[in-house]
Amino acid sequence: QVQLVESGGGLVQAGNSLRLSCRASGVNFSRTRMAWFRQPPGKEREIVAAIARSTGSTAYADSAKGRFTISRDNGRNTVYLQMNSLLPEDTAVYFCAADRGTSILSTPATLSSRDYIYFGQGTQVTIAS
Repeated sequence: QVQLVESGGGLVQAGNSLRLSCRASGVNFSRTRMAWFRQPPGKEREIVAAIARSTGSTAYADSAKGRFTISRDNGRNTVYLQMNSLLPEDTAVYFCAADRGTSILSTPATLSSRDYIYFGQGTQVTIAS
């Protein structure tokens, strides 16, 4: 059974930073591409950042470029999202996501939402202005 458990959300002032973590179980983590999504209040869920099986390939939505960094520790089955210079519009529930775990090593990170089939329960991030 696949489980993705996010942590690290909270309430911070604009301009500050947060680091989200997601620990995965029930998957062969080193073979799984990972991503972070978010769902702002009243809006649809959107992908924010993605990382391939190794740390060499990452991809970011325009809203995240230059401010967010996705990383992973395959030894800890954990993916991270470092968020800097946070803005009120970053307020959302943030979800960790995993693909099927069948990609080959050279497959790059992808922002294609349909590639991710497993999702965590989410962690709330609120940015105060």
